[in-house]
Formats: sequence, structure tokens, C-alpha cells
Amino acid sequence: MPGVHIVTDSACDLTDALVKEHNVTVVPLTIRFGEEEFEDRQLTPAEFWSRCAGSKALPETAAPSPGSFQSAYQHAADQGAESVLCLTLSSKVSGTYTSAVAAADSFSGIPVRVVDTYSLTMGQGLLVIAAAEDAASGAGLDELADTTHDRSGRTRIFGVLGGLEHLQRGGRIGGAQALMGSLLNIKPVIQLKDGEVAEESKQRTRTRALAYLTAKVKGDAPVERIAVADGACNDFPEVVEGLKDIETEHPLLTVDLGPVVGTHAGPNTVGVCYLVPAGSGAQSG
Repeated sequence: MPGVHIVTDSACDLTDALVKEHNVTVVPLTIRFGEEEFEDRQLTPAEFWSRCAGSKALPETAAPSPGSFQSAYQHAADQGAESVLCLTLSSKVSGTYTSAVAAADSFSGIPVRVVDTYSLTMGQGLLVIAAAEDAASGAGLDELADTTHDRSGRTRIFGVLGGLEHLQRGGRIGGAQALMGSLLNIKPVIQLKDGEVAEESKQRTRTRALAYLTAKVKGDAPVERIAVADGACNDFPEVVEGLKDIETEHPLLTVDLGPVVGTHAGPNTVGVCYLVPAGSGAQSG
């Protein structure tokens, strides 16, 4: 494994197959249900949502320890990597970036660069895939960090939620706070803006919210990469069907919304994550 090895955290929602295909190391966050604690990916998405439905208290998440990241860096060095690029979920919603940086600062094996993607779920995942492909093609650490910063500014994340209870109680609602007063009368469309959850649109029905979401994405086409995340949605196939003909440089990916993001988004959430081409303007999502 010469060259640059890519490390990330489990908020990226990459499938096991994608992790293996791109030779990425994933450091898990922790999911807590009361006194029970699990490393992310110990539970399948189905098991996670089943526990959410049967639990009186909402689950909580915790960032990995610096030691977890150090172990990932050391593993990369042991496998022959010359350096490590670590891409974390947004520092605006988690302490994961801080842990990754602390680990890098005290690690002396090989050079480690930590980049805050200001993203999450498959927005983060698409950035990881792109960096891994570039690394496999021989790109160096500085180049990979620079291109990731550029792509981060071109990443869009939009979602339709089943409700805002999880975001509110988890303290991650950010700029979407204004939605709470009319929660019973709307189906919220949210976005990730400057690394935080923010209101994007208020729609009266879920059907309208999903139609708005689809139109929003198609309005940005063509795109470089796109992925759709399923947070226990009955209408997920219809969402994918509405996006499958979008013009994209890389094939559309579908994944399960993992417990890290699902804890704060709640069930019946669908997220669309994509990269717009260079020159498409400042980050809006």
C-alpha cells in the first residue's frame, strides 16, 4: 500500500463494498442507547432503526478517541503507506475532526494531513471516493488535500426529513431552528450549509418536498458525482427513480443512511449528496 492512504470516519456512510473497493480505513463513531454502547457498523441500519423505534430515549453519538485515529494511522504505516490523508465529517456538528487532528499532531510514524470536509453522509463519502481514486493514480498528499478542499466547496447536501424531533433533541438543528414553530404544518427540506444543518425550504406535503428536492438537484445538473442515502424511507425507490436520468460523470450511488447521521436526522429521511462541476459557484449546501 505505497503512496497516500485515505482514512475517514463512519459518518461517511460508505458501504462495506465501497470501503473495500477504494482501500479506505473507516474509524467508527460510537452510538449509545441509554446504557448500551455500540461502535458504528456493529448494528446494521435495520437493527439501528428497530432500536430507535423501540427506545424511549433517542440515541446519542460520540466522536472517536484520538487513540482510534492513531491506530488507523499506524495501520496505514504498517501496511507501507508513505503518508495519510484523513477526511472527517464537519467540525460544526462533531468533535471527530478535533480527535483526528490531536492524533495526527502526536503521531510520528508517517506524515498525516487532516481535512475537515464540512460535510457528512455521502457528501463526505463522495469526497473520500474521489480522494482515494486520485491517490490510487499517484497524487501526493499536498495535491490531495488541495483538491479535497476544492471539492468540498462544490459539495451539495439536501434532505427531506420525516420530522425535526431528532435534530432538535440532538442539538444539531443549527440554522433550521426557525422551522420548529411550524413543524406540524410543513415537511422540511434541509441543507448542509457551511458545515451546519440549515433550512432550505418549507413544503406542505412530503410529495411536494420530494418533488422540490428532485428539481433542486436537476437544476444543478450536470454533476460530477451523486449519491442518495436511505434513512428508512418507504418511498426511497421513487426518489431514486426520479434522479436516475440525471447527467453525471460517475454512476449514481445508493446507500443506507448510517446510525451517525440517522441518530440526528431520524427515520423517513432521504438525503441527496452531489458534487457540482468546477466553476459552478460558491458552496450552497
